[in-house]
Amino acid sequence: MGQGTLEIVRTFTVLPVLPEELSQLKEIAKNLWWTWNPDAVDLFQRMDPELWDEVEHNPMVLLKKLPQTRLDDLAKDRAFLAHLERTRDALARYMTDETWFTNHHGDLKGTRIAYFSAEFGIHESLPIYSGGLGILAGDHLKSASDLGLPLVGVGLFYHYGYCRQYLNSEGWQQEVYQENPPDQMPMDLVRNEEGNPVLVELDFPGRKVYAQAWKVQVGRVPLYLLDTNLERNQREDRWITGQLYGGDMDMRIRQEVVLGIGGIRLLKRLGLCPHTCHMNEGHSAFLALERTRNLMEEKNLSFQEAKEAVALGNVFTTHTPVPAG
Repeated sequence: MGQGTLEIVRTFTVLPVLPEELSQLKEIAKNLWWTWNPDAVDLFQRMDPELWDEVEHNPMVLLKKLPQTRLDDLAKDRAFLAHLERTRDALARYMTDETWFTNHHGDLKGTRIAYFSAEFGIHESLPIYSGGLGILAGDHLKSASDLGLPLVGVGLFYHYGYCRQYLNSEGWQQEVYQENPPDQMPMDLVRNEEGNPVLVELDFPGRKVYAQAWKVQVGRVPLYLLDTNLERNQREDRWITGQLYGGDMDMRIRQEVVLGIGGIRLLKRLGLCPHTCHMNEGHSAFLALERTRNLMEEKNLSFQEAKEAVALGNVFTTHTPVPAG
């Protein structure tokens, strides 16, 4: 190559084409109902057991890494297609059947509960959790889905999740953060009628911070994850949703503002204003202030009046009753 010549290198990723006979696999993969349905888990595992373990049981990645020849073979496999149809029908019935809530509390139709948590441990294919608090939140959504509760979840989408620990060659514990590419997660960007991302605006000292949202379907329950990794935000603000429990105290406060205040603003933008807000620990406590402000502006109430009204519609769970928790 001569002096002054620019060498251009491009990387191309070739993805397999999902045959029409297997198109329902995407729908099943995008609803985390499959994570607590053994027959649905078996459906993905039988496609390639070794690859299934390699991709850490993430069907979104599995469908991108399976060889085209294997997909074509599955599209002609009558036993597999019968399994796929059975799973698809089970999901359809689950989403449309009568539920405990509709049978016992039909008079409460139209009410809405918002469940806020800093982490949700629904499945390893969505690694935005660290431990017990997240598992509790994930199980709460699954149970709410099974019961048919009119619940919506609100959290943060961490692009690097929580640290993964390992031992080095000398036996010392080390940690590493792995990226969570959105296109490999079971979620979709929330868009408005024009097809543009729905954004919420937050006031920070001397600047605005914007957040978009991703929607994860957990059975019947939608989970919205706020995300500040936008080019219009300052570099440090893009990192607000970088890591779970990462950064200093200032970063943690920023995360809690986005979760609590941003979460309420998002639900309002989507027409999903809740009657009751359930806070899983105190990370989303700022939501009480935002709800109070909304009542003062919309109903012309005093601060005291609005505060008392909001208190009646807030629920708080203490997960770890110690100062560090």
